[in-house]
Amino acid sequence: MTKGLLAIDLEKQSFHLHGVDGDGAIISRKVSRAKLANIVNELAPKTIAMEACASAHHWARWFMADGRQGRLINPRFVKPFVRGSKNDAVDAEAIYEAATRPTMRYCAGEVD
Repeated sequence: MTKGLLAIDLEKQSFHLHGVDGDGAIISRKVSRAKLANIVNELAPKTIAMEACASAHHWARWFMADGRQGRLINPRFVKPFVRGSKNDAVDAEAIYEAATRPTMRYCAGEVD
């Protein structure tokens, strides 16, 4: 993956991923909870960005335990990057776009 960044729009049972692979092709796919670990290991991003919400703290800790950097972005900082109708794919793309900004402010994750 270029930039080593993967954005994930979190839901209860499925997740929408957005990133750019090594060839510059856009990755945009929906995966189930059961397949998330396999897909993340296959894509091998260094950083995973998510909107801060209740379950995002769990996932950030889970990714950090796997040796990746989990970054949480306040939803109000993601909203300006949403283009068109709001859906999971658009949200994941907006999270990715927000995370690529050098001045983006991230939330502190909760640590057990």
